[in-house]
Amino acid sequence: MLSYVMVGSNDITQSEHFYSAFLPVLGYELKRWKGKLIYSLPGIPDRHNGPGAFYVVPPYDGEPATVGNGTMIAFRAQTHDDVRTLHAAGLKAGGTNEGAPGFRDDYGPRFYAAYLRDPLGNKIAIFCTNPREPARGEEARA
Repeated sequence: MLSYVMVGSNDITQSEHFYSAFLPVLGYELKRWKGKLIYSLPGIPDRHNGPGAFYVVPPYDGEPATVGNGTMIAFRAQTHDDVRTLHAAGLKAGGTNEGAPGFRDDYGPRFYAAYLRDPLGNKIAIFCTNPREPARGEEARA
């Protein structure tokens, strides 16, 4: 079971501005600890160790943080509107667009997603597969 994810940051204040623009909407709470940001979900025992905990930290080795090519972190939203709203919030908070909200031909008919890069360049996905939302091809009739 995946417990937590950690990304590096060269500017914790800038990272907090970006991630706090959408993670609280998804139910995450922020704890600041020793220069680190810990976003976790309430009501989970040992919540800072997951599942679902998300850390933003300066690298422990003291070297600059860098992004991983091919690395992406995905957060599940409940509705297509949430995907659109949270993508816009991430852009407003300093992220860059890596893929506008919409369906992706390479994935299933319910996979509705948007992609961002955080201020450092880490790739973030916000997606919805909720069966109560329209599937690809149904959205025009909704």
